[in-house]
Amino acid sequence: MPNIDLIIQNAHVVTFDPARATTGDGAIAIDAGVIVDIGTTADINSRWTARERIFADGKIAIPGLTDAHLHTGQTLMRGLLSTLGARKALRIPTWREYLVPFEAALSYDDVELSGLLAYTSMLQTGTTSFFEAGGPHPEAMAAAAETTGIRGAVSLSTMDGGERIPGSMVDSAEHALARNIEVVEKFPAAADGSARVTGGMSLRQIISCTPELIVDIHREASKRGVKVHTHLVEGTYEIDFTLERYGKRPVDYLIDLGVFDETLHGAHSILADPDDVDKYAAHGVSAAHCAKGNYGIGAPPALAMWRRGVKIGLGTDGVAGLGTLDLFRVAMLARIGQQFIYGTSVHNRNAVQPHEPLDMAIVGGARAMGISSHTGSLEIGKRADIVLIATDGPDAAGYASEEAFLYECASGRDVHTVLVDGQTVVKDREVRTADVGEIRAKATKRQQTLMDVLD
Repeated sequence: MPNIDLIIQNAHVVTFDPARATTGDGAIAIDAGVIVDIGTTADINSRWTARERIFADGKIAIPGLTDAHLHTGQTLMRGLLSTLGARKALRIPTWREYLVPFEAALSYDDVELSGLLAYTSMLQTGTTSFFEAGGPHPEAMAAAAETTGIRGAVSLSTMDGGERIPGSMVDSAEHALARNIEVVEKFPAAADGSARVTGGMSLRQIISCTPELIVDIHREASKRGVKVHTHLVEGTYEIDFTLERYGKRPVDYLIDLGVFDETLHGAHSILADPDDVDKYAAHGVSAAHCAKGNYGIGAPPALAMWRRGVKIGLGTDGVAGLGTLDLFRVAMLARIGQQFIYGTSVHNRNAVQPHEPLDMAIVGGARAMGISSHTGSLEIGKRADIVLIATDGPDAAGYASEEAFLYECASGRDVHTVLVDGQTVVKDREVRTADVGEIRAKATKRQQTLMDVLD
């Protein structure tokens, strides 16, 4: 029998593949970071031998989750806005008055520390891939991702205009384009998905980017086969901006510019109307539903997008507001919010199917990030990004089936073991690739200094 790197055995395997296949007492065979076989434990052991084995003891094996909209550079802001808001009224809009100025104050070392803190937390709660929204020092994000072992696409916060934006965060269109190209070329993708950390391109949002920059970034991203991450239809101010200047809503404005296609990733998409949703589906634009904050702005059509075939994932939006990076919790918020929007008003108690929010976080996130040929399901030939969910916690007691627990109640605190590219990065709930205690101590100390930026 062939001798391979690793077998995970005695697991309840939930593949999230198109057939929604599950296997009780299942096993996953892994070699060179790739899944080479899936079946029952008996079948896998009859076909392969392995240099290492993980005995899952009935834990649930699922694909890793993907955070489809993350702000790494805001990680040291965890709790700062609510702390500041307890002392005085916060200025609005938050993104311009606090988020961007905070990012402008960060050094390379600050961003690397932010990445170490964020990515270890994400791995411990089952997230194996992240899609960076764009921030300062993307090279520092990449260094942190390499250290921790997470999969991610990093990018630069890109603006060449806008009012009351710190000067260090605004660039000329020519230099901004060059820097975006530099990031992509410094961290190239691999056809087989083996490059864990890759570079992408970013545009902060329509109101801070000129039409020329938007078109140029899109052109160069399309040439290189990478995505452009932006905030889209996120607030009323954005819609008013394009109506006032161009006589049309943001989606139609981008269609006229020729950039509204599969290259574009529109985070939030809260105020997309039904016609916009149709255009997302028709043009292949992806989206991210950030359930922690979206419902404070509007009624995001995440479920409608999902069922129309839009490549929509779930995002944490970082930790500046509601500081968790646990995508299981975000999925629960998405379920409650979408149920209220699409079910409550018409007395439909089951508007959202139990599996749909987690499907968005796993399958949808990989699609939105453009990596679904390598991740997002447990299938032969895909990268071995795998999470083992323990079923011995208080919330798992008495559940009729593993799937019912997984879809209804599992959270990041149930994550026991995490593999990325077949390498164990979390074992017994502890990160193996970095000293989490040291990272947290450094972050706490540095956060106190950075608090002055917001005051």
